Amino acid sequence: MTLTRDDWKARAAALKPETRMFIDGEFVDALSGATFPTINPATGEVVAEVARGTAADVDRAVASAKRAFRDGRWSRLDPRDRMTVLSRFADLIEANAESFALLDTLDMGKPISDMLNIDVPGSVSNIRFFAEVVDKTEGAVTNTTASALHYILRQPLGVCGIVVPWNYPLMMAAWKLGPALAAGNSVVLKPAEQSPLSALLLAKLFMEAGGPAGILNVVTGFGEETGKPLALHMDVDKIGFTGSGEVGKLMLIYAGQSNMKRVTNECGGKSPQVILADCEDLDTAAATAVSAIYGNQGEVCSAGSRLLVERPIYDAFIEKFTEVAKTAHQPGDPLDPATTMGPLVTPEQQDRVLRYIDIGQKEGANLAFGGAVPAGLNAGCYVEPTLFTNVANSMRIAQEEIFGPVASVIPVDNVDHAISVANDTIYGLAASIWTSNVKTAHRFARDIEAGIVWVNAYEAGDATTPWGGFKQSGNGRDKCLEALSQYSQTKSVWIDLR
Repeated sequence: MTLTRDDWKARAAALKPETRMFIDGEFVDALSGATFPTINPATGEVVAEVARGTAADVDRAVASAKRAFRDGRWSRLDPRDRMTVLSRFADLIEANAESFALLDTLDMGKPISDMLNIDVPGSVSNIRFFAEVVDKTEGAVTNTTASALHYILRQPLGVCGIVVPWNYPLMMAAWKLGPALAAGNSVVLKPAEQSPLSALLLAKLFMEAGGPAGILNVVTGFGEETGKPLALHMDVDKIGFTGSGEVGKLMLIYAGQSNMKRVTNECGGKSPQVILADCEDLDTAAATAVSAIYGNQGEVCSAGSRLLVERPIYDAFIEKFTEVAKTAHQPGDPLDPATTMGPLVTPEQQDRVLRYIDIGQKEGANLAFGGAVPAGLNAGCYVEPTLFTNVANSMRIAQEEIFGPVASVIPVDNVDHAISVANDTIYGLAASIWTSNVKTAHRFARDIEAGIVWVNAYEAGDATTPWGGFKQSGNGRDKCLEALSQYSQTKSVWIDLR
């Protein structure tokens, strides 16, 4: 049955989300009894009052996770049994797709269709991928002296703190829970305070799938009150973080100030989309570029916010981009299945984006379209899709991560110039190139300073493809087999046979 806007409105009105933290297999209030509101950015209305955790709640969750890890209820569970639980977990996420869609849409404004078509399927795929690798993870026996047997074990780290952002609440949690749980770790998950509700449903479903108590704990609250204590905790062995570069750097500091815990960071970007004159399908390139920056309201770490267009096709590309943008991503009610762009997550984020639009105009860039709050949507945190042309790469709108629906078009002379401009940033998460020349494509892939490269595509991939960047975009990888190695460690065992 295809649900209408009215159907989703009715289901949202009837929704009664869990709002307590999940620790040691049970939903519990914060020790202080405090709560905080989570706000629907489309309306400004309170969705729910959520438990407001503190360092004391983090201590309680970490103690639960540590006990569960040490007694082996998950870390030493037969691999096939762990695989079965994670497979059931993925099935339950899929079966509860509508609930997850509602929770993240109400929490952070993501269009309901995006949740059903992108976020939930992507989350399910990632959990299933890591379920399938549980019993295929191997150590090694080295070829050493005949008088000894030497082998290498791969073992879980222990207690993993996972801190996820508000732009993909469900999917970012699934990306990190998959390898952490598959490796046999215990987890304390800290969702963003703007979008805490789907994480609590994840914890409930993990238990329903047969996961032991204490293995997946969720502490809700603010960064300073819960995220920082988690990162500083002496019994946490690893932090997996996705969020701003500013906080990612703090995570590294907190690791050094505490127990030298491992940290993997994914911290955003200023990703270039390079469109060369030999692009065979400018219509597809323009349509893809529109989605790459305006999808998810531009609140995407890999958003293709810098459009580097070769001069011979500069005007033609802008014309095609503008025509597609008029209809492809227009703001509306995120509970309407026809909506392709929701509000930004908070009034603060809306103000931030509008300030950058003002900065761009003052810097001398040409505001080609957008730049304001859409008519009739003043009650929410909306910003129109916005395009700046004739942008210099030195401008702030070309260098700083805006995290909103703002694109900058920068003219380039050729592929070498494009690579130079593309690399002139502190970030290095993703990049794309549109070209019909295979040599040019390979040169770009070789020379671009980015962890993810697309040729004649953008945001393509699946659970097998590594996700992570160079430079200040971070130091870890999500998805893929490499992620499993970042939630495990090796142990060298030497047995003297003499």
